Amino acid sequence: MRYFKHGVKTEYIRKKGIRCCGLILAVMLCVMSVPGRADATEETKQKLKEAQQKREQTQSTLDNQKSNINQMNSQKDSLQGQLSNLNGQLTQVSDNLADIEKQIDTKQTEIDTTKDDLAKAKKTEEAQYAAMKKRVQFIYEKQSNALLEMFFKAKSFGDFLNQSNYVADLSAYDRKMLDQYQKTKQEVAKKEADLEKEMSDLNAYQTKQQAEQSRVSGLVSQTSGNISKYSNQISDAQKQAQAIEDDITQQDADIKALQAKLAEEIRMSKLAAQSSWRDISEVTFADGDRYLLANLIYCEAGGEPYEGKLAVGAVVINRVLSSVYPNTVVGVIYQNKQFSPVASGRLALALAEGRATDSCYQAADQAMSGVTNVGECVYFRTPIDGLTGINIGGHVFY
Repeated sequence: MRYFKHGVKTEYIRKKGIRCCGLILAVMLCVMSVPGRADATEETKQKLKEAQQKREQTQSTLDNQKSNINQMNSQKDSLQGQLSNLNGQLTQVSDNLADIEKQIDTKQTEIDTTKDDLAKAKKTEEAQYAAMKKRVQFIYEKQSNALLEMFFKAKSFGDFLNQSNYVADLSAYDRKMLDQYQKTKQEVAKKEADLEKEMSDLNAYQTKQQAEQSRVSGLVSQTSGNISKYSNQISDAQKQAQAIEDDITQQDADIKALQAKLAEEIRMSKLAAQSSWRDISEVTFADGDRYLLANLIYCEAGGEPYEGKLAVGAVVINRVLSSVYPNTVVGVIYQNKQFSPVASGRLALALAEGRATDSCYQAADQAMSGVTNVGECVYFRTPIDGLTGINIGGHVFY
């Protein structure tokens, strides 16, 4: 152990630091295994920011999923309406078919009755025709003898004429009845033809209605299948939405925990500002502290202007001076979850390769001599909304 004296030649101390690198790495591994205070760090705030962004993305995914569910429900409702309409059509077609079947049965009965009537009319016509033929044949064959017989048997000429008129009337009656039976037969035949035509039309209509019933039944089946499909898709989507909501609940819990952690870190920052501070002259720097601090400055602010490098170094030394933090450079830098290059391994690589530049060493020298351009700030990070402090380069110090 020795007091650091500002102004020792840079080359000498650089070589001294390199020789101690192995010792520092061993110390680093030991210190990293010791839990540290949950102070405000860039890593914590970055995690909070990432958690909030992830939460927003998850919420957007959930909103889209719910929108999809609403669309599917709307399509399902539309299909339900179509199904209801199709079922109505199917009922109407089925009723039509039932009515047609009744009409066909009635029409068939009428046709059967008409056929019976036609058969009877034909028999009556045939019988009348046969009787008339016999009378005509008798008249023509026996006409002379019959007339002589009627003449001699007639009591008077008037009686003879009456009998002659009787024969003529009988012949006319036979003709009239024959004509009437023929007309009846024709009417019955026409009625039969009409009934057959109506039966044919009914059969054709029945076939058409059966085809319509088959078509509507197919649509009902297809629509029912689509409704079932949408129901399954909606069920799956709702399960996915529930899983997303569960993720959001967990993310909210994580964000709340990070916010609480950040609040504690800010509280610690304020506590550090209000706590007792040592003077720089009371600090004993160990061999390798300058090398370690310069490389941390390189990792945290290697691309920043010199003022940014000095500010990072001043934050480390401010923590050493504060009673809230470890009282050594090694303890401060390797305190658990404080400086991201430690956890990522970038600092170890920088130490192994000696990447610190001259301006990093210059900033370390000034900080270790008590120079600060950020007052008593003990934290820094990339700027975020709502965080105020001293802005230097790409960092805000607070």
